[in-house]
Amino acid sequence: MFRFAALPLYLLTVLTFAACSPTVEDTRPGQPVKHRQEAFKALLRASEPIGLMLQNGQFSPERLAALGETLAKAGEAPWNFYGPDTDYPPSKSRPEVWNEPEKFAAERQRFIAAAATLRSAADAGAAQAAYDEMRARCKSCHNAFRR
Repeated sequence: MFRFAALPLYLLTVLTFAACSPTVEDTRPGQPVKHRQEAFKALLRASEPIGLMLQNGQFSPERLAALGETLAKAGEAPWNFYGPDTDYPPSKSRPEVWNEPEKFAAERQRFIAAAATLRSAADAGAAQAAYDEMRARCKSCHNAFRR
């Protein structure tokens, strides 16, 4: 029978083993998986200021246009690192990326379209709707193609 008094000790043990697990490095020539992961982090960093602007009720079409430009540039980068033979650790991509390339490309295009709609939003309501759609596209792709 499980004893709840032992729960802190159990959690500490699990966390200790998790901390000891080695981080897998991308040692392949050109490090495509590492660059892909960095590109997605840059994409996230580009979208966060837009979300904060909308969350704080400080919509500015000029600021959205500038942030949207950064988002568009960041949004182009990750896809260049999905080449053949790039499905290896530390990749978190599912095999479906390569087994269903048309579906993956369609998800990518939906994201790019949502980001473009966001970039050209004229008011806070339209920007929020476009931002929510862009985030939904991220989630949809993650659900289908990321572990």
